[in-house]
Amino acid sequence: MIMKVIEITAFGAPDVLRLGERPVPVPGVGELLIRVSASGVNRPDVLQRMGNYPVPPGASDIPGLEVAGVVVSGDAQALARLGFKLGDRVCALVAGGGYAECCVAPVSQCLPVPNGLSDVEAASLPETFFTVWSNVFDRAQLQPGETLLIQGGSSGIGVSAIQLAKALGSRVIVTAGSDEKCAACLALGADHAINYKTHDFQAEVKRLTAGQGVNVILDMVAGSYVAKEIECLSEDGRLVIIAVQGGVKSEINAGLVLRRRLTVTGSTLRARPMAFKAAIAQALLEYVWPLLESGRIKPVIHSTFAAQDACRAHALMESNLHVGKIILTWGVA
Repeated sequence: MIMKVIEITAFGAPDVLRLGERPVPVPGVGELLIRVSASGVNRPDVLQRMGNYPVPPGASDIPGLEVAGVVVSGDAQALARLGFKLGDRVCALVAGGGYAECCVAPVSQCLPVPNGLSDVEAASLPETFFTVWSNVFDRAQLQPGETLLIQGGSSGIGVSAIQLAKALGSRVIVTAGSDEKCAACLALGADHAINYKTHDFQAEVKRLTAGQGVNVILDMVAGSYVAKEIECLSEDGRLVIIAVQGGVKSEINAGLVLRRRLTVTGSTLRARPMAFKAAIAQALLEYVWPLLESGRIKPVIHSTFAAQDACRAHALMESNLHVGKIILTWGVA
């Protein structure tokens, strides 16, 4: 059987993305096949398209890290063990292959579509919530009553982190690149929003925390931001770097790290072992899915595009004009 896919025909600008055809993949042991309704668009997809994010060994060269749709086949024992059956609506985190009409996913990285959500909304969940949970709550151990600073609060990661941190009892400060984006972050529950183009976020964080600093910072910029972020952390503060849009090199005040007992850490998700991602999936099912089903956390969808218009979706992602997620659709979603 043949399926439609979005291929990267060469490394470069968005127009290198083209509609193509591939054989439908066959699920192996511990895997299922999803007929995809919607595919999430994420910054790593853009980096892969530009040749700056190599595909992990064994993963599909087709871009796309999250999908939602219907289970059409798979490892029967693995399906039964995790409570899935043919015809179930699921969303999944995948290491590649998401921009396609059909996608193979490890059963352990699949989650049921939360009650009341569309496939478009469900496709916006896996990459962001796996990332936020792993970094903010597992790695940085954000606690109720602590303060989280999110760099890029209007991004897909940002809108998820704002809502989840607030729902679990933390104070949230965000940065964003316009007054309109700041307003959107406040509407999602952020306590304070700083327009980094018109204000010095370091000075504003100090002011907003009465000089004490924040407990945790979620950073997608790195580069020159890291030195300022070190200054923004309270005693025993934790800085988690999940992207390096501002560059890979930073110069910091190591004395502050020593005196305040700071932690500077980071991670990427795509190449982590399946068991690591499976553990995150179970935590999301236990702690986050009930918040989605009750409406305390809501998917934030900025735009949807027909899959064949993936180049337009990538152009929007690169423009940084969006608030929330960008989704590709395949047929009915």
